[in-house]
Amino acid sequence: MSQTNRQFVLGKRPEGKPDRDTFELEETGIPEPKHGEVLVRTLFLSVDPYMRGRMRDRESYADPWDVGEPMAGHVVGEVVDSEHDDWQAGEFVFGNGSWSEYATLDGDDLTPVEPSANAPLESYLGVLGMPGRTAYFGTREVVEPTPGDTVAVSGAAGAVGSTVGQLASFAGARVVGFAGSDEKVDYLEDDLGFDAGINYKETDDYRAALDEAAPEGVDGYFDNVGGPISDAVFTKLNVDARVAVCGQIATYNDEGVATGPRKLPMLIPSRARVQGLLVGDYVARFEQANARLQEWVENGDLVHRESIVDGFENAPDAFLGLFEGDNIGKQVVNVAEPSE
Repeated sequence: MSQTNRQFVLGKRPEGKPDRDTFELEETGIPEPKHGEVLVRTLFLSVDPYMRGRMRDRESYADPWDVGEPMAGHVVGEVVDSEHDDWQAGEFVFGNGSWSEYATLDGDDLTPVEPSANAPLESYLGVLGMPGRTAYFGTREVVEPTPGDTVAVSGAAGAVGSTVGQLASFAGARVVGFAGSDEKVDYLEDDLGFDAGINYKETDDYRAALDEAAPEGVDGYFDNVGGPISDAVFTKLNVDARVAVCGQIATYNDEGVATGPRKLPMLIPSRARVQGLLVGDYVARFEQANARLQEWVENGDLVHRESIVDGFENAPDAFLGLFEGDNIGKQVVNVAEPSE
């Protein structure tokens, strides 16, 4: 085992779009676990859009990082050393770790990972992790699709959106997804079973595109993006439509508040319900979601993809790529291979 541990800390608070200078790579010693802790060697590291908010010196649902503080993120790793009765060296675990090659984690907060042909290790950061649970509860509890509904999804080729669309389809809805390339639209339609995909980067008029893809209007909208796409979708909401606001990645790098179409008046004729979504509100039911998602994945019913960036040193590039639309499915970093 290496005697050094590399970790990324927040080097500075970005103004607007982050860049490589936002991140600072440090070398430290490998920590030793205390009683109740487990030393975990990171195999796969998750990078997620919400992390952009933690780089601001501003209160939000996730505490901001201090400059110089190690960056946090979900990891799938391998137990190296354990001071916890439930864990042994060599076991695979999922937990809330950091952007580091090694970390000591509370053994009570770890979840076992059992990789299989349809559910490799990295899938526990995507469809079988936080994004999958977000999609599960957001679709079933907020959007509530029923047979004959039309459900629109922004960021549809990402980790959450790709699962939302499939779950809505399982419920009998027509599904329309916005994505940022023809390759992604093909993925939605050919691999995931979406009824229609819209390449927003090649579309000048989102409302006209929705008229064609969703001629009966929109009954449910899962919003990962915000911005002009959501402005267009709100004009197409049917009576009693349900909107889940999960993310607003189109505005995460904005330094000010953009002025655009006012959406609230559109809710009067539609009587639509708009609800913010935080997956942590459903923590008491995570086991329910985990079991259902696992069943769908193992049976091959729920399709998933992970975009893997190799090398711990490339974690910042993997994160920055989220804002360029580089990923299809879940963006993860392959930090190391399992021990033999």
